[in-house]
Amino acid sequence: MRAIRAASAALLGVASLALTAPTATADDAKVSSPVFSVIPSTVSPGGRVTLSASGCNTTATASSGIFDTVSISPRSSATVTVDTGARPGAQYSVQFNCPGQGTGSFNLTISGGRSTPTISTTSAATAAATTPAGVRGGLGGSIGGLNGGEIAAGTALVVLAATGTVFAVRRRADGRRH
Repeated sequence: MRAIRAASAALLGVASLALTAPTATADDAKVSSPVFSVIPSTVSPGGRVTLSASGCNTTATASSGIFDTVSISPRSSATVTVDTGARPGAQYSVQFNCPGQGTGSFNLTISGGRSTPTISTTSAATAAATTPAGVRGGLGGSIGGLNGGEIAAGTALVVLAATGTVFAVRRRADGRRH
């Protein structure tokens, strides 16, 4: 009787993996165009930004008038420091080039505030601190997608957890019969 349960669970796991595999293979086979990003999109003069060109299969380059040209290796990002002479309130274009796959541009806005808070005193007894507005955040680590191996591993973990749960509940039920 236990062999039938184990075989059923194994077949269920194999079936769920088989249904997931063709979708993952199809997604991996299509050629994607690169996605360029500048994080954060608003920065103070002298601040740091992270540049990425996800989906680019070769080394990409990024350039702008407020930082030196930088190379971005495949599946990585590059961090640059914005020139301290960048005009507050201005927008600068960041040009990306992914050889053989495409080019793109992104606007980088320079904030008008300082990077450190200032304190102004209204009277001898009271002091008010004014802080500059924060920069808008970017996409963070959510840029990349899933590949077939990650989907298969996730499915295997879910099947394993479900099988373990069914096994534990059945085993517990078998012990309580009189």
